[in-house]
Amino acid sequence: MDVVVLGASGNAGSEITRELASRGHRVRAIARKPDAIPDLPGVTRITGDAHDPSELAERIAGADAVISALHFDVTADTLLAALRKAGVERLLVTGGAASLEVAPGVRLIDSPDFPAAWRDIAMGGIAFLDALRPVQDVDWTFFSPAALIEPGERTGRFRLGTDTLVTDDAGVSRISFADFAIAMVDELETHRHPRARFTAAY
Repeated sequence: MDVVVLGASGNAGSEITRELASRGHRVRAIARKPDAIPDLPGVTRITGDAHDPSELAERIAGADAVISALHFDVTADTLLAALRKAGVERLLVTGGAASLEVAPGVRLIDSPDFPAAWRDIAMGGIAFLDALRPVQDVDWTFFSPAALIEPGERTGRFRLGTDTLVTDDAGVSRISFADFAIAMVDELETHRHPRARFTAAY
């Protein structure tokens, strides 16, 4: 496929770019600092600012899908406007874990031990998902990672879920960026969660 990765120089974006390239996809990797994007076969590094939907539409035109690994200061409305203008129908988003349920009707962000320092960033992710939910003209998928996502090995072993936080036997929810990237590219290829959210953790 011809895939655009937004935020391709970051932790998640660079691993997603690497995983796409390893599977033979053609990648347009966009970041404000393209020199930080992995230099790999099939990857074209592009300078771009996703805050401008008109500029972004030019960068993504003709793609089969866009994968966003951007911070949530770039809103869902901005990305959707760019996709509509460019005629790109598929959007996969690196989301946040805060809106996942830890008990029926109780989100992770509602937990008493949720870090206060993360709340504003987490609310951006929640607002992004809420903006996507009613959208029908773009085929979107929102991928919430585990509660803890960090550098680590590429194992290819993890469990998938939908709206509930996935934890191990000790109650810990974690995944490496490399395994997160595997799950993201698997979703691109298998299309198991159209217009829905899913999650993955060990």
